[in-house]
Amino acid sequence: MPFKVSGNDYDWLGSGVYFWEANPRRGLDFVTEVMSRGKTPIKVPAVVGAVIDLGSCLDLMTAVGIDMVRIGYESLAETLRTAGAALPVNKDDLRRQLDRAVIERVHAIVEANGAAIDTVRGVFVEGKPIYPGSGFDAKTHIQIAVRNPRCIKGVFRVPDEHLKGP
Repeated sequence: MPFKVSGNDYDWLGSGVYFWEANPRRGLDFVTEVMSRGKTPIKVPAVVGAVIDLGSCLDLMTAVGIDMVRIGYESLAETLRTAGAALPVNKDDLRRQLDRAVIERVHAIVEANGAAIDTVRGVFVEGKPIYPGSGFDAKTHIQIAVRNPRCIKGVFRVPDEHLKGP
């Protein structure tokens, strides 16, 4: 069964199939949080692992990736300013409409030049500091949004011992 593409207007890396990089426990915690809100058909949480070839990756942990996103923002801002429309806004509750719109603009620019981005990868800083004065937040993770399903090379069941805490 193919993965479901997430296309929410707040998906910070744009449309794609979302994965936590090397962090199955955070994936399990996330689905458990979603289930606790009662807004999902999920009855039994599960985590799968995947082997992903990043292919042509918009990597937001590189200077080139950051520059591409900056250009995407400037392009989007100019287009909306010309049209007399407002930019989307990121919300405090982690809904990232502005970031999504900018990433989608980057995809449009790249596609207009005859290329495509297969994956988008970035650090998501989330949660409270893990101790007073900490620069580390409890739920920070790396996410990958896969736009090209051919980049998903294999899928496997995550062993239970990888989902347990210390």
